[in-house]
Amino acid sequence: MRIPTRHGVGASRVSLPVGPWPTVLDFLVARMPDISRDEWLQRFNDQLVLNEEAQPVAATQAYTPHTKLYYYRHIANEPVLPEKASIVFEDAHLIVADKPHFMPVTPAGRYVQQSLLVQLKHLTGNDALVPLHRIDRETAGLVMFGKRLQDRDAYHALFRDKEMHKVYEAVAAFNPALELPRTHISRLQPDPLFFKTQEVVGEPNSETRISLLKVEESRALYQLEPISGKRHQLRVHMMALGLPLEGDQFYPTVLRGPDAQEDFNNPLQLLAKSVAFTDPVTGEAREFHSALRLKIHA
Repeated sequence: MRIPTRHGVGASRVSLPVGPWPTVLDFLVARMPDISRDEWLQRFNDQLVLNEEAQPVAATQAYTPHTKLYYYRHIANEPVLPEKASIVFEDAHLIVADKPHFMPVTPAGRYVQQSLLVQLKHLTGNDALVPLHRIDRETAGLVMFGKRLQDRDAYHALFRDKEMHKVYEAVAAFNPALELPRTHISRLQPDPLFFKTQEVVGEPNSETRISLLKVEESRALYQLEPISGKRHQLRVHMMALGLPLEGDQFYPTVLRGPDAQEDFNNPLQLLAKSVAFTDPVTGEAREFHSALRLKIHA
């Protein structure tokens, strides 16, 4: 049975293993200790915990292993982001949205209703929307969403088969001694700090084309074209060249963790500026551009 969305938010699923918990409430409190027992009780009272038949579950229900529960994320006093997303393009198959800085693509951390996906569901009334790719919460710019289940594999293949031409813009220091344009190739892997990525010695698995667009005294606007799609790839590649991006809170030094309060006056200067591809559903040539701008713009 399909579990319905609620206020634009899809249900999260948790499987119940063999264990000592007398009730489903005891299990959830033990499994997710960051959520208090009182908050879980409120979710049960608000009928935000369901069984596999999409029926509300009581907090006192006996724990039954090898079953599943579904629950809806809810953030009390969710902070409001300073900017809203906009829709750049929409047809029967596809939505292209312009995402501001600080907004997660899907519900994460302290943001649920403020996430791009939930906002678009409210705007369009389409609960079937799914992101076709992701960009970092700190990064602004274009994100594509599929509207129909039967089209998703075709659009995902564009990214998997590197048939999607993506162009980013970034602001960093200017180094006149650095020869540009250039292609930076390296091996990336997760950093010991779970929210970071690092370059290591080994067979390359990431590639970025870098060119110079504009110079303003000691700063410059760069065009970045990722050939691969590793997490934080553009940020790490620019740091490796001695050009960490302005406003980057993780590279080269962690200035604030992923759960710290944002500095809305100092966004990461990275923008997903354009995408170009042949639409696998309609066969049309597509090219879309973000209307957002960085502190230096072309």
